[in-house]
Amino acid sequence: MLKELVQYSRSYRRFDHSAPVSMRTLEELVELARLCPSAANRQPLRFILSTAPADNEAIFACLKWAAYLTDWDGPAPAERPTAYIVMINTAREWEFARFDLGIMAQTMLLGTVEKGLGGCMIGALNRDRLRAHFSLPSEMEVSLVLALGKPAEEVRIVEVPADGSIRYYRDDAGVHYVPKRSLAELILEKRS
Repeated sequence: MLKELVQYSRSYRRFDHSAPVSMRTLEELVELARLCPSAANRQPLRFILSTAPADNEAIFACLKWAAYLTDWDGPAPAERPTAYIVMINTAREWEFARFDLGIMAQTMLLGTVEKGLGGCMIGALNRDRLRAHFSLPSEMEVSLVLALGKPAEEVRIVEVPADGSIRYYRDDAGVHYVPKRSLAELILEKRS
């Protein structure tokens, strides 16, 4: 079951804009994050939840989508996320907050898949503009945005090709391919 959740937890970048995500669903995802381990139990992360069209547009305008897809400007209006979770770090100078960020973001995305939805972690964003939109004080760091919705694209995992390229790509039908290294390449040593 966990392997299936991980396998289907892809970085979706096109969504069915006609399928809204409820605020209750976002709250349930943050509840999963709340239960996660936190370095030194400091729990420095806070969350802004958005399903409001005006706020969603403001968030969307701050995001950069799919660096490897150089001929694509991001999802069209009918393919945009219907919800966002903006992850805020209240302990900017504490390096271990980054670990909490990854653990909690992945946990929420696994919860998203369990609910029949999909998402994308986006770290390439205009943090200052987003901070200003939400009137956040400068000591709060906009760390990551989770774009969420009902996926409107197919994403397939494939083996890394012979040339070693790990760049994701799309075919003419719009299917998104994500090359993954083999298990043998990942394991450096096995000792028993």
